[in-house]
Amino acid sequence: MKLKRLLLLLLMGTVSAGAGVYAHHSFAVDYFEEQTVSIEGEVEQFQLKNPHSFLYVKVKDDKGEPQTFAAEWGGLSRLERRGVTADTFKPGDFVIVTGSPGRKASERRIHLKGLHRPSDGWRWPQPQRSSQ
Repeated sequence: MKLKRLLLLLLMGTVSAGAGVYAHHSFAVDYFEEQTVSIEGEVEQFQLKNPHSFLYVKVKDDKGEPQTFAAEWGGLSRLERRGVTADTFKPGDFVIVTGSPGRKASERRIHLKGLHRPSDGWRWPQPQRSSQ
């Protein structure tokens, strides 16, 4: 009888763990995580939300035509804990975004890894403060 209970608990644990993994996909599904690209342009919109925030950046292509890129970033609570608010970016802010390019180039998406606003020196990731 104890063996049946143990097997049932193991089965339930395995199913629960699998559900958690399935619920949050890997970024590697949508992005070339082993590659890095950089874009620069003006912020169109910033959406601070869950499960992921998005920074939309207007970038000029090789012909000088504006193209909007969606930079996928961390979730609401993670970014807020690090001081990012809905007012951190305003339309027209010039930014430089680095990250992993999307697997479908036509979607113009980037998994944001680094962010710089030269006008005031704001950067992501932010330097860690010393606890001394």
